[in-house]
Amino acid sequence: MYELPRRQEILKLLSMLRHVTVGDLSERLKVSEVTIRKDLTMLEESGCLIRTRGGAQIAEDSRLLRTVDLRQQDHVEEKRRIAEKARELIREGETIYLDAGTTCSHLAAAVKHMSLRVVTNSIDVIIELAEAPEISLFTLGGSYRREAGSFIGPIPISTLDNFQIETCFIGTTGFTLRGQFSAQNIIESQLKQKVLSVSHRKIILADSSKAGKTAFSVFARTGDADMLITDRKFTDEAALQALGLEVLFA
Repeated sequence: MYELPRRQEILKLLSMLRHVTVGDLSERLKVSEVTIRKDLTMLEESGCLIRTRGGAQIAEDSRLLRTVDLRQQDHVEEKRRIAEKARELIREGETIYLDAGTTCSHLAAAVKHMSLRVVTNSIDVIIELAEAPEISLFTLGGSYRREAGSFIGPIPISTLDNFQIETCFIGTTGFTLRGQFSAQNIIESQLKQKVLSVSHRKIILADSSKAGKTAFSVFARTGDADMLITDRKFTDEAALQALGLEVLFA
């Protein structure tokens, strides 16, 4: 069995079983445990799974994944307006964090003529701001996750300790009226949690299509964020405001 089909089979098994051992994979796929460990390392670096003692657990439900190219086509006008509203909250000279995700990419376009320090894990933000003359751009490094256009893993998490971030802008796959914000990938969620913990002001950007949706991994609850910026099609703001989360409409 070639490497790529074998790794696809590992992910298929994980999607069904949620956790697998090295020994079980070795027996099922008829390869050595050394080979399986190498496969698991590669898949972990890609953000597909999390290594555990003697095996691995699923990091994302691949059946629900939509690539960033597909998501860029969704609710474009709402995302652009949310980005413009978020832009109004940023002061010249500030240090901000821009998360990976399509709405944050719109925000990068909105701030490219400002004088700012921008920290990011997003390849789209890097490309958008690379030539912006007044932007000091800082990247976190890490393993590149193609599906999200993001850099993830322990390297960006540890790198964040070197920054004083005044305002972070975080994307989300879904949010509930109980104030839970979630992402499709556990490793991505770990990075979002770290960003929220080191930022002075914490803002989540999400269009109304994300309301009522839950993804694989919860990364924040209402006490972990200060504000949600969304569009006017979201009509249940009172529920979140009752939990102490400010809701701002684009």
